[in-house]
Amino acid sequence: MEEVARAMPRIGDIAPQFEALTTHGVLKLEDFKGQWLIIFSHPADFTPVCTTEFIAFTEIYPELQKRGVELLGLSVDSNSSHIAWVRNVEEKTGIKIPFPIIADLNKEVSSAYGMLHPGQSKTETVRCVFILDPGQKIRLIMYYPMNVGRNMQEILRVIDALQTADEYKVALPANWHPGDKVVVPSPSTQEMAEERMGQGYECVDWYLCKKQL
Repeated sequence: MEEVARAMPRIGDIAPQFEALTTHGVLKLEDFKGQWLIIFSHPADFTPVCTTEFIAFTEIYPELQKRGVELLGLSVDSNSSHIAWVRNVEEKTGIKIPFPIIADLNKEVSSAYGMLHPGQSKTETVRCVFILDPGQKIRLIMYYPMNVGRNMQEILRVIDALQTADEYKVALPANWHPGDKVVVPSPSTQEMAEERMGQGYECVDWYLCKKQL
C-alpha cells in the first residue's frame, strides 16, 4: 500500500495533537499545555548513541525543569522494549530516566512530526528535537543524523534564548548565552533609524544595535 505524503510541521505551526502509550502510561499532547515541552526522537532502544543521549538528557533534566520545560522521548520500539531499556540503563549506569518515552509502533506520532527520513532509515526515526511553547506552538526544530548525538548545552541555550526573546521582545545574536548583549529589533521607519543612534545602544549601524538586559 502506498504511503500518503504528509506536510512536515514547521516553526510557527501548532504542534500535531496525539494520544500515545508511554513508559508513564497513556499521555496526550494537551496534557503538557501551559508549559514548555521538548519532544525528541531516537532511532532505537539498546543502541549506544541513543543510550548516551538518554543519560545526557537525564543530566540536564533538572536544569530544564528550572526553566519550566518537560521532556518527552519517542521511538518506534514497543513499550516493553522501552521499559526494559530504561531498567537496563539504571542497572548498568545508576542513571534513572525520569521522563516518559512514547512507544510509536504504528508510527503515527513520528509520521505526524516528520521524524521518519527514508534516506536515513525506512524503519527508524532520525534524531529530531521539537521545542513547543506553553501554547503548543512549534518554536524550534533540529534534525540530527542517526550517527551523531545531540549537544545538550545547545538545547539549554536555545531554551534560554527563546524564553528571553519572549520576555523582553528582543532577538539574540550568534553564539548568545545568558548575560550577553541582545539585539534590539530593527527600526521600521527612517525616523526610528535616526533616533536609534542617540539612544545609547552599542550600534554597528542603524540596523544592528545591541543592548544589555
